[in-house]
Amino acid sequence: MGTWWTRALKRVHPEGIPWPASAVYDAVSGTDIFRRHYALVAADVRGHGGDAGRILDIGTGPGWLLPALRVEFPHAELVGVDVSQAMVSRARRNVAGPGRGPGGSLQARGGMDGIKVVLANAQRLPFAAGTFDRVVSTGSIHHWKDAVAGLAEAHRVLKPGGHALIYDLVRHTPETVRRDLKARFGGLWLTLLWLHSFEEPFLDPEEMVALGCRTAFRVEGTRFVGALCCLVLRKGLTG
Repeated sequence: MGTWWTRALKRVHPEGIPWPASAVYDAVSGTDIFRRHYALVAADVRGHGGDAGRILDIGTGPGWLLPALRVEFPHAELVGVDVSQAMVSRARRNVAGPGRGPGGSLQARGGMDGIKVVLANAQRLPFAAGTFDRVVSTGSIHHWKDAVAGLAEAHRVLKPGGHALIYDLVRHTPETVRRDLKARFGGLWLTLLWLHSFEEPFLDPEEMVALGCRTAFRVEGTRFVGALCCLVLRKGLTG
């Protein structure tokens, strides 16, 4: 699946981001453009089923999606997992801090109560079946060494009828989306995004759908949320 270049990158690309790269990623993902995307993702998550009691963020990285989700889900239990200990440590500090993430201060929205970050591999989640109302992953699936196994785990821990929403950058962004991104964020950022695609083993929307079709999920398609392509998956009511 994918080009020879993508497959080669996949073999050498680390599944977890170690230190000191984690420090760079933390700083970059805390910038305004990333914060705006986390807010867009959180709102999109709410649009797939409304309120939720428990939400899992797979590959949470520095944890900036969690405060954005707290804004949209003020009473939910939010759990972030990451395979990198360096990222888990940073996410825990970010969640416990004054709230630089989207939506302002966490303290103003219930603080870190009900938010935790756990060291775990996407392919071996330490949760019982049917634990979460929604499962989310942002910018992570292209890191997974076995994406089908990771999606199968997302299916296992999701409650029947729940959505798994897998967001990531893709190799080829449709021209209509590119024009919108350029108008909203500027041409320089769009160029940097294009250059970034050569150093990461990103998928295309069709490849994301093909992965979903290899699982027990019902694939509801893909859609763009800002620069991110979202693979929309739903678990059947009978599990």
